[in-house]
Amino acid sequence: MSVAGQVPHGTSHRTPVALDAVTKVYGSGEGEVRALDGISLQLPAGSFTAMMGPSGSGKSTLMHCAAGLDAPTSGTVTLAGRPLAGMSEDQLTELRREHVAFVFQSYNLIPTLTVTQNVALPMILAGRAPDRARLDHAIERVGLASRRSHLPGRLSGGQQQRVAIARAIASAAEVLFADEPTGALDSGTAALVLDLLRQSARESGQTVMMTTHDPVAASYADTAIFLVDGRVTDRIDRPAPEAVARRLANLSSARPVRV
Repeated sequence: MSVAGQVPHGTSHRTPVALDAVTKVYGSGEGEVRALDGISLQLPAGSFTAMMGPSGSGKSTLMHCAAGLDAPTSGTVTLAGRPLAGMSEDQLTELRREHVAFVFQSYNLIPTLTVTQNVALPMILAGRAPDRARLDHAIERVGLASRRSHLPGRLSGGQQQRVAIARAIASAAEVLFADEPTGALDSGTAALVLDLLRQSARESGQTVMMTTHDPVAASYADTAIFLVDGRVTDRIDRPAPEAVARRLANLSSARPVRV
């Protein structure tokens, strides 16, 4: 996939996210829970992928393992060209600061920092001097140029989520993980946020992985991947809301699919 526009910071990997036969087991014996069951998955640079499935299907666990926030029980995870196995917590933290951005349903903004300061925070934590032009561009892209000096408490929920998107865009991270980013938003604001995520993939070359329950949200992605009982069971390329809704309604356990 060719992508025009700005290349994310440190981008040099055709497949920034790769999982091979990843299993995640919690507990043991009769209390064992197999949250992930042999998942193999590759997300190419500049792609936007929606991970879907019922509650307990393993979507969030998959994202946590892909981002190095949780270690798999078996299998391998490669993030931004780096195998995660054997890395220390400090090394994982450094890798995420350099190559990864997050957008969560809860926004995760610092209430005592302005919009501009919140957007600049990942650069500061990574030890890089904030690029004012990049900050301004990201804030303008999300439509908050007139509110750049506001604290989060003076913004609506939708505006706070747009700050989180601006933060992810400004960081120029290679990979953007979005966990139910529109779950608390009205349909109009959700559409704006999803369009910004799609633009980040197409125009900036970021690899975007998003978990969602919403067929309309999934339709903004290039591909929808479906999980059941910790296994990838299906996928739809160029997903339409109606097709996604039908697939969700008919999900059942199946043989694992490598995607």
